[in-house]
Amino acid sequence: MPLYCSRFMVAPCKRTLGDVVPDHSSRVFRRCWRRLWHPGRLYTGSVTSSPDSEFRNSEMSTQSEKPFHTPVMVKEVLQFLDIKPGQVVLDLTFGAGGHSKAILQSVPGVTVVAADRDPKAFQMAQRLAEEYRGQVKPVLGRFSELNNLLPALGLRPGGVDAALLDAGCSSMQMDSAERGFSLSKDGPLDMRMDGDRYPDMPCAADVVNALDQQALASVLAAYGEERHTRKIAAAITQARSVYPIGRTLQLASIVAGAFPASALYARRDRLQRPSHVATKTFQALRIFVNDELNELHAGLRVAQTLLRPKGRLCVLTFHSLEDRLTKRFLRGEDLAAPPRRSHRQRAKARLGLEGEEHEEEEENEEEEKGRESKHWVSLKKVIKPSEEEVQENPRARSAKLRTAVRR
Repeated sequence: MPLYCSRFMVAPCKRTLGDVVPDHSSRVFRRCWRRLWHPGRLYTGSVTSSPDSEFRNSEMSTQSEKPFHTPVMVKEVLQFLDIKPGQVVLDLTFGAGGHSKAILQSVPGVTVVAADRDPKAFQMAQRLAEEYRGQVKPVLGRFSELNNLLPALGLRPGGVDAALLDAGCSSMQMDSAERGFSLSKDGPLDMRMDGDRYPDMPCAADVVNALDQQALASVLAAYGEERHTRKIAAAITQARSVYPIGRTLQLASIVAGAFPASALYARRDRLQRPSHVATKTFQALRIFVNDELNELHAGLRVAQTLLRPKGRLCVLTFHSLEDRLTKRFLRGEDLAAPPRRSHRQRAKARLGLEGEEHEEEEENEEEEKGRESKHWVSLKKVIKPSEEEVQENPRARSAKLRTAVRR
């Protein structure tokens, strides 16, 4: 039996992904995965486990008391949300609950609506709700599902005082080998943030085994901002012709094999630590499988709808794709249109440097002027973690915090 999920159709992926354009990456999922699977009824009750997942849940239960991750920039989030006693806070990405716990501990009588698409995070939110009775309302669902779920909790437009969105993959997911997010831990090549909620949802193994070489290269370029897309896509298609790709370390080894040994850890992260050559490939697959950019846009729209006038929003992002989307949304730009570029960015594009870290895009003062949204007022320019926090929590190194007030 192959290790990947073989029940998904291949032809629609090839047909639709052939049209992928990196500059318009938000269209990818509407043209592909949503034709392949159909989510069932939205789920808001207690999480139930399938027989084959019972062992995984029991195995992980011994770790439930351990902190899965350290929440990023908690002090800054609390400062800018400026929550008052008795207010309603919407935590759109509960995760392991670090930010929600800090809010509950620092502000008396506050109500936290704890939403997350991950069933394990939902279980943790339920346990927190038992600890803070009447103050925590757990919700299991994606950003795109919240408009149907939150009214059942009595939330209406203008009914939220503060909102927090912590985008991307949580450390809880990254550290669990069986979830398939990490290239340093051997496990099934899964990467679905929803877990087993949607059994027919394609996983990362389906992507690397089903899509043709051109489609794979498009995914890597659009979501990983990878410069060597054709080389990596060719290595993947060649390897899968011999044996299906179904494990994380298997894929990492295939990507590494496309480069000389000296290039394996030649890349550096923002702490100047060696970064594996497959890091961007794993990022691209994760974003693609979970429709993260479209979901992020949906989450920002939910916050925009539910926040009252003068309600505050904090958005934490961890890579340039998330940050650019958030910045453009808060400026009121049309996200379906190509992003506006400064003179410096256009010059970099002409020189072929467009795939770098985009630091100038975030830091360009000139670009910030004269762009105001009718929905939002930015509180402050993008905020980054302190050097002390990065040293204590290296995963915070790429974090950026954007804050805004609802008009």
